[in-house]
Amino acid sequence: LQLNHSGHYRCGGWVESHWRESAWVTVTVHRVPPSGVSLSVQPPGGQVALGDSLVLSCAVAAGTGPLSFSWHREGSGALLGTHSQLELRHIGDNDSGHYRCRVSDGDSVAESDPLNVTVL
Repeated sequence: LQLNHSGHYRCGGWVESHWRESAWVTVTVHRVPPSGVSLSVQPPGGQVALGDSLVLSCAVAAGTGPLSFSWHREGSGALLGTHSQLELRHIGDNDSGHYRCRVSDGDSVAESDPLNVTVL
């Protein structure tokens, strides 16, 4: 369903040689706000060797779109990415920390629990 499917509906059909129509019903389609935001990481455990790559993935259990993603590291005000996946290449010592994914439908925002990344 899309938001534009909201409206008034009825059905009709032949019953004993007569055309019959149901009463009108109103259907209202609502947005489902994003929820159940979770993170996964490759390699598993969030531990990565200095100079290697790390991929963080953000999943949403519920929510109607369009959804937008943003990635953040605690202590840094910088926006790290805007897709459901974030790839950190050539990891450095300064990449250790707690990462979060935020998901928005334009009206509401849901955020993942932090995921700790440790550079070895």
